[in-house]
Amino acid sequence: MDHSPENVIVVGGGVAGLATALALAPLPVTLVVAAPLGAEAATGWAQGGIAAAIGPDDAPELHAQDTLDAGAGLTEPEVARRIAQAAPGAIDWLVALGTPFDRDGTGTLALGLEAAHSRRRIVHAEGDGTGRVVLETLAKAALACPSIHVLAGQRAIRLLTDAEGRVAGVAVQDRDARVAALAGRAVVLATGGLGGLYAATTNPLGATGSGLALAARAGAVLRDMEFVQFHPTAIAAGADPMPLATEALRGEGARLYNARGERFMAAIPGAELAPRDVVARAIFAQIAAGRPVVLDARFEGVARRFPGVVALCRAHGLDPAEAPIPVRPAAHYHMGGIEVDAAGRSSVAGLWACGEVASTGLHGANRLASNSLLEALVCARAIAADIAGSPMHALGRLPAPGAPLRPSPARAEIRALMERQVGVVREAAGLESAIARLAELSAGGEDDLALVAHLVAEAALTRTESRGGHFRADHPEPAAQALHSRTAPFAAPDAGADAVRQVA
Repeated sequence: MDHSPENVIVVGGGVAGLATALALAPLPVTLVVAAPLGAEAATGWAQGGIAAAIGPDDAPELHAQDTLDAGAGLTEPEVARRIAQAAPGAIDWLVALGTPFDRDGTGTLALGLEAAHSRRRIVHAEGDGTGRVVLETLAKAALACPSIHVLAGQRAIRLLTDAEGRVAGVAVQDRDARVAALAGRAVVLATGGLGGLYAATTNPLGATGSGLALAARAGAVLRDMEFVQFHPTAIAAGADPMPLATEALRGEGARLYNARGERFMAAIPGAELAPRDVVARAIFAQIAAGRPVVLDARFEGVARRFPGVVALCRAHGLDPAEAPIPVRPAAHYHMGGIEVDAAGRSSVAGLWACGEVASTGLHGANRLASNSLLEALVCARAIAADIAGSPMHALGRLPAPGAPLRPSPARAEIRALMERQVGVVREAAGLESAIARLAELSAGGEDDLALVAHLVAEAALTRTESRGGHFRADHPEPAAQALHSRTAPFAAPDAGADAVRQVA
């Protein structure tokens, strides 16, 4: 393992980790990934695309405004503007790397439409295969980059701090539960989200907030942990995780119906293209009332334009060209995360975060569709520039890496509990019950799944309003002022509700 004083450790092999590692070149990077490069990354499952204002009728200001509108008061205007303005450059960089984006008959990049966007601005590849195509392009570039060393089959289990409290390395564990220390001048967490904490999810099952647990135990401030986005149209075919029927289907004319044949979204502003939280709650209400929901995507060319969705459906005995797709909401994206500044710095020296694990201020209470890959690409470059321009600290003696981390014995119970009590619709009694049980499960101090689930539930109980992806049946209206919630720097495994506070 490289212990060079210039070495940067990047944890995670999705778009955020790969883009950061590439942007750091020629600085030496150790890329820590638990599986073969890209194999377990949620990036590869992203069907929608990348939002960028490159059309003749579009502008970054319009993209930023749509982002603000979707964020329900918690998106930070300067962050939305900065990332929207950088979006065309991010697309240019991917094109330069050889990403085969879809193009129209004139050779111009084809642009799709998704919910809450006022313009066609979704750049895509192989129809609904954008995430996979971008991941493959970045992985190929990373493997060819001489400054990147890929450390596969290793899972980061602890952040290691020096005598000054600065993050100066990670403890990694291999498949045989052997633990080692890896030192570096900086650590970048790019570990993805937490959808795997829910029984119904569109995420890889390994997406259980591991980076959030690492950061929390190192004392980093976490923000807006209660904001989980539930994708409205996961394919209800009995699979775990659930395959996804991309929002772009609705952008091209697919419609939602309940078991009575009623198009229940028709009277709601935006109809099927209303913000995701609105559509998810509407579908949830239909299913709770005993009326299963289907997505009718029987429009001309569906198999040609959405080959990924069609293949997923057919693999589960469905044919969207012949019959509507049974759908339901499922945990999809986490808007909260490690609070970072414009350079991706956390509140703990030596620790940066990129992608879904970070809270940059872009997504607010409800992520705008196809802003996630964009955020990772733009922020990766900012993080790389900040690390490259920061003075190097002498690498002192790291603490021992500690004992192996054991799998959570209560994984199935936690997933069921989160689905039932910390899901699409929440209320105080259910949250309090969930918190009590999660406190018991996390009391030993080493169950990362229970810890992260506990933090989400605590934040959800503290936010006594409904906003964006967070809906309280007992507090259905938004508060007069939009406030971020932050967890206090982590002190003990059994920290209670006073560890979460709302601040302007």
